[in-house]
Amino acid sequence: MDLDLLLIQRMKSGDNTAIESFIRKYYPQILQYCRLHVHDPGYAEDLTQETFEHFFRSLRQYQPYGKPANYLYAIAANSCRDYYRRKKDELLPETLPEPEDHRMERLDQWMDLQAAFQSLSPEFKEVAILYFLQGKKQREIARILGIGLPLVKYRIRMVREKLKSLV
Repeated sequence: MDLDLLLIQRMKSGDNTAIESFIRKYYPQILQYCRLHVHDPGYAEDLTQETFEHFFRSLRQYQPYGKPANYLYAIAANSCRDYYRRKKDELLPETLPEPEDHRMERLDQWMDLQAAFQSLSPEFKEVAILYFLQGKKQREIARILGIGLPLVKYRIRMVREKLKSLV
């Protein structure tokens, strides 16, 4: 049996250690995803917490059709979209956060990459973040975003072309 399915079953039965294990496993990924979408680290943490709160509120009804991580990403994506709907005057974040664990070797490369990501439309940016920065597979991105695999492949190809021309 899949470890995540076992954790879900244990969480549904009220096992707090399973909840803690689940959060420890997925919190860093979801936080990074939110940070890449929202330039304010405090809001990114709030959105990450909202994501987990939403997941646990709907846990009783949760049916494991796919990976729990995909469901968490879908919730996080909706939370990020809602954040920008609330802040209509701020359509795109001004800056991408610099990864905390490892810095880019050259600042000019990082700034070029940052500018390139800022120039992407929201649909392309979301795919680019999941694929290039978080290393998600194309099929997984399609499930997370609820779009077809051909559309994901198209967007990745277009982002590559745009990034090549800008960086």
